[in-house]
Amino acid sequence: MAESDRYRWTKSLRNLPEVTYDDVVRMVNENSQVETSKLRKGYKFFWEKFIFDYRAIIGQHVSVQSTGRRSERSINRYPRTPFVVHCAPNDINEMCLQTVKVSNGMDWGWWSSAEICPSGTYAAGFSLRVEPYSDGYWADNTALNGIRLHCINRTSSQRPYEYYSSIQSNIGSWGWWKDLKWCPSGYLTSFQLKVESHQGIEDDTSVNNIRFKCSQGSLLMGDGTKWGDWGHWSPSCKGTGICGIKTRIEKPQGMGDDTALNDVIMYCCD
Repeated sequence: MAESDRYRWTKSLRNLPEVTYDDVVRMVNENSQVETSKLRKGYKFFWEKFIFDYRAIIGQHVSVQSTGRRSERSINRYPRTPFVVHCAPNDINEMCLQTVKVSNGMDWGWWSSAEICPSGTYAAGFSLRVEPYSDGYWADNTALNGIRLHCINRTSSQRPYEYYSSIQSNIGSWGWWKDLKWCPSGYLTSFQLKVESHQGIEDDTSVNNIRFKCSQGSLLMGDGTKWGDWGHWSPSCKGTGICGIKTRIEKPQGMGDDTALNDVIMYCCD
């Protein structure tokens, strides 16, 4: 990392307890080989991500210094006020909803805000934004870029539905939307991701496809791409069905390796 880059990070986070550059590299080597490879590729966004991840581990703010020494951690800690959420019946606040997730998502990028279906509606269909395969030495494939859920209310009966609302969390920058897929009856209740693991110096694509189970037992397959392997199914919703989504998206990396969608969390409503 250039000296000017180190100074910029130090200046932007001044007046905070120090963690040296060597400390960061040591922690990366000990805890995350995937992130180490990203650091070696020169992904500057990693510095910010690691700083906030490390802060969560030690419960403090940290800064990156290039002094080559470790200063003592501050012992001045402020008491933390418990954060309590009061949930009313049928509350669609994301903190009041059951979440269902899978274990094979990748960890590049940032979690976006959750998007929830309008009150009283549930996801009965979905569509995908997919970048088609691109060949060639300089090709950079990103595969699945976005997931859109389509929500209906309990009184809807005719399919395909004339009236429905659509929601999506953050999406990647490439590809176009595929055809909408509906459950023959019922609502989406669980999902499974097809994910390509880290490819080293080769092209990474992360999430390639998704499929859902419907409450009446049907299986809906997405129109994603071919790389990777299917992981385990998420738990099924305990309530009526899926009603919200949150995505983890890696922003465009310029001359670096783009992956777009890396992981997904779904929300369930009673």
